[in-house]
Amino acid sequence: MSSTKPRDDRRAAWWFLLPVLVGFAVFYGYPAARGVWYSVTDYNMLNTASYVGTENYTKLFADAKFWNSMLVTAWYVVLNIGSQTLLALGVASLMHRLTRSVVLRATLLLPWLVPNVTIGLLWMWLLDTNLGFVNQLLHTFGLGPVGFFTDETWAMPTVAGINTWAYTGYTALLLYAGMLQIPQYLYEGAAIDGAGEWRMFRGITLPLLRPVLALVLVVSMIGSFQIFDTIAVTTKGGPVSATQVIYYFIYQQAFKYFHLGYAAAAAICLALILGVLTAIQMRMLRASRSDLA
Repeated sequence: MSSTKPRDDRRAAWWFLLPVLVGFAVFYGYPAARGVWYSVTDYNMLNTASYVGTENYTKLFADAKFWNSMLVTAWYVVLNIGSQTLLALGVASLMHRLTRSVVLRATLLLPWLVPNVTIGLLWMWLLDTNLGFVNQLLHTFGLGPVGFFTDETWAMPTVAGINTWAYTGYTALLLYAGMLQIPQYLYEGAAIDGAGEWRMFRGITLPLLRPVLALVLVVSMIGSFQIFDTIAVTTKGGPVSATQVIYYFIYQQAFKYFHLGYAAAAAICLALILGVLTAIQMRMLRASRSDLA
């Protein structure tokens, strides 16, 4: 009786992976390595890059504008993730428990499909202090004009609200997809035992949704730290640096002041901070484990 040796498919697998690996190396690996190199040089697009060691990082850690931009970004992250996650959880729960309409799901996704620059322009016109529809409406009710983009107090919550409007539908669909994986008999058993919707949400939905929720929070956090286009279109970092997030700080250093080495150092620091925050978040949420046996 002859035995056949199991076929080794690893070589074929590597051939299938090769295009992806090449694309990753060309469009991610090489630019990242070049960015690390620029971060230790004095490159400004007008000279040949010269090695300066850790000088850019030393200046960066002593730069009050850098730390202010990090604080502004952190404030935006709290506002955006908090409002977006709560609203998305509510919308996803309503869809899961009440309706599973395809039309509703498609409608929720529409704002996410619109380019961020278009969304920024749309809301800039709607919320304009003098000519915006919202302020005209407030004037009808005898309320004074609100400087949504020109007042330090209102500027960042307004930007966070715009992006919450744009991304809540997409986030809700991700959470809704996770809820569909929860067995229906768990809800039926809890209903027989007299549990209400709120108790089932706390006792069944949230614990079993943890891996998907962890993914959503990590993606939302990284995306929130990368906020740029809405700021560039509406406030340009103002008023008085109230919305000067870290991405806009890096953009100004690179393309306004031409300090590309300094901007690269800031970008490397941001990447490291995001890596640490992501690892902490994944560990705290136990993202790799589910309560669903």
